[in-house]
Amino acid sequence: MEDTERGYYGQFGGMYITEILNVCIHDLIRHYKRARSDASFWNEYQSLMMSYSGRPTPLTYAQNLSEYLGGAQIYIKREDLNHTGAHKINNVMGQGLLTKRMGKKRVIAETGAGQHGVATATMAAKFGFECEIYMGEIDVKRQRPNVFWMEKLGAKVNVVKDGTKCLKDAINAAFRDWSFSMDTTHYVLGTACGPHPFPEMVAWFQSIVGMEARQQVVAETGKMPSRIFACVGGGSNSLGIFSGFFDATSVELVGVEAGGLGLESGKHAARLVSSEGKIGVAQGMKTVFVQDNEGQMHETHSISAGLDYIGVSPILAHLRETKRVRFEAATDAEVVEAVRLTIRKEGIIPALESAHAFAQAIKEAPKMKKDEIIVVNQSGRGDKDIFIIADALKDPEWEKFIIEKAEAYNAGK
Repeated sequence: MEDTERGYYGQFGGMYITEILNVCIHDLIRHYKRARSDASFWNEYQSLMMSYSGRPTPLTYAQNLSEYLGGAQIYIKREDLNHTGAHKINNVMGQGLLTKRMGKKRVIAETGAGQHGVATATMAAKFGFECEIYMGEIDVKRQRPNVFWMEKLGAKVNVVKDGTKCLKDAINAAFRDWSFSMDTTHYVLGTACGPHPFPEMVAWFQSIVGMEARQQVVAETGKMPSRIFACVGGGSNSLGIFSGFFDATSVELVGVEAGGLGLESGKHAARLVSSEGKIGVAQGMKTVFVQDNEGQMHETHSISAGLDYIGVSPILAHLRETKRVRFEAATDAEVVEAVRLTIRKEGIIPALESAHAFAQAIKEAPKMKKDEIIVVNQSGRGDKDIFIIADALKDPEWEKFIIEKAEAYNAGK
């Protein structure tokens, strides 16, 4: 049973916060509830997303890939064609409108792969907010192009050198900042995690993806899809597209986690399909985290910077428990092959995060009937992953060129 007043989804969720954040969080809840009950707010949001981000994003029939695999017909929801190249802009523009309503002039955010950081910096530039981004040192190195754009958009990028130097630690740093700046600052949390109301609020803004996808697939094919595939890090893109089909019980929803080097290796970020995924409380919420029997958080691994978070949305943890969403994991090797195949067959470059969804769809489509339909949510485009993909695909000349350019840039900086 959901208790949305307190932000619970079954046993998961809640609002586990320090006393200092209590006033700020309740102020956010108050403004969010007012916005949610105000039809003009959603109309303003939709209008902004149409004029500024190019919504609705198209649903593309992957004819070549479908014929090659010989099974279900594959359609791709193209969130990569959003302004800034990913689904992240959906959430940040909504939170930007809320920030204006709250009268705050500064925004902060965490980022892993950098797409949320770029989207937040873009929103801040449009609305005239001061902006700071927190990003783990490891992610800064492997996602240099996005760091470049954040800085050019006017944001200050704070390199987090604590802990694992990845997304978890960037979130911790952002919460510390917010504790001391809440009077003037809104924390634009990037995924459907953290204390209430963030999971619900982020999922609400991302629901625009599912609304569109449902209308588009029925208009295109005359029927509902058999399965929807989406990658799962924190959970924002998956909840976005899944939300359009929750009431359609004939549609199977499949979330794909980062299997890394394999579930038995310990080098992965699979919270919901591995033995290391255990219920705990951290970063403002009760959910499933990668941890040992004593509750110590494990280091995670993924070829994609956006999926190596230790936790998962409490909403998704609840959906697994109620069996509404099936969860799988794709390994780094499967993801690289999915990128290669999608590029060659469709001329589309998925982000490494999105490629987890493609990898699972590629595994399952050949076993399905040809009159069945599947939809893959392409949450972002792969431009940001050019260094990693060049290395993974073993293209020595291209890799050498890219590395030389990166070294020259870093030396000049």
